[in-house]
Amino acid sequence: MNKQEKTSEVEELSEKFGRARMALVSEYQGMTAGQATELRKRLRAVRGELRVAKNTLVRRAIKGTSFSALDDKLTGPVGVILSFEDPVAVAKTVTSFKEAGDKLKLLSGVLAGQAITVADVQALATLPPKEVILAQLLGLLQAPASQLVRLLNEPGSALARVIDAIGKKNGDRGGQSAQNEPSAPAEPSAQSEPDASSEPSSGEPSA
Repeated sequence: MNKQEKTSEVEELSEKFGRARMALVSEYQGMTAGQATELRKRLRAVRGELRVAKNTLVRRAIKGTSFSALDDKLTGPVGVILSFEDPVAVAKTVTSFKEAGDKLKLLSGVLAGQAITVADVQALATLPPKEVILAQLLGLLQAPASQLVRLLNEPGSALARVIDAIGKKNGDRGGQSAQNEPSAPAEPSAQSEPDASSEPSSGEPSA
């Protein structure tokens, strides 16, 4: 590979890392061509990719990026597994790929800029699919909304009681914080200042 080819390879890797949400480093030594092809096929189905490149080029591509934590794992023949959309789906695909046996061995990874361990990847693989998580989140969002709609449909006195309770709660918090603050020294009142008319006479006759 000449200099121009290396530069093009680094640029392509940089572009892929720039789009990736997760990157995993794994050993793949001993995998057959058929096993590697099957793994790539399954990863493509979940918007993932297995990329094999020289470690020196991968290091150049991740230098100064959120994936730089992978640097010390780039030793020997390793492959980089990228996730461009759903890290959970990619984690499930990799951990469930039993065809390669121990020939495919995860080493570490980075997810959303944070280094993750093999145990983290395995835990990630146990999460529900993205569609299920979104449905659960939607359910959580809809529950308070429906409660609010019912509250707004009730007589105004009910809403007024809720607003009053919130106000009292905030007021209690404010009172507690005020008690913890040292009180400012009282300013002298206007009555305590000497009145000019009450000053003692000098004894001299007035003009």
